[in-house]
Amino acid sequence: MRPALSLLLSSVLIAQSGRPPAHASIQQVSRIAGAWSGGATFEERWTPPAGGAMLAVSRSLKGDRMVAFEFLASSNAFGLVYVAQRGGRPPTDFVLTELIPDSATFENPAHDFPKMIRYAKRGDGTLEARVSDGGQRGETFIFRRTP
Repeated sequence: MRPALSLLLSSVLIAQSGRPPAHASIQQVSRIAGAWSGGATFEERWTPPAGGAMLAVSRSLKGDRMVAFEFLASSNAFGLVYVAQRGGRPPTDFVLTELIPDSATFENPAHDFPKMIRYAKRGDGTLEARVSDGGQRGETFIFRRTP
């Protein structure tokens, strides 16, 4: 991400949510690397960290049709930034705002929806991904690691 854009996004984040960007290395979110499946309806595949970044692709299925896809990246350009590119549209940046041992939260309060993306490793080994407006409105996806 360009430094000016990063600074602007960070300023917007602090102004709107009161939460400054969290500082972390890409290694600290490496637990999401690998292939993850949400049954027959959605999946994500994350590369291991290399060169300061992780890349991923996601797709949603309905029957035998792909109904949505997304390119994802988590990079270390100005702290960790989750870059979502849904359906090939222009990218949307979400800045890491919280990192605790089993959870990483990325936010962009200026985006329409979602404003928050959270990945959390659960005790049973599954991965929970939640997209939300930062409040009650949102959707949760539960992924199991696939070979």
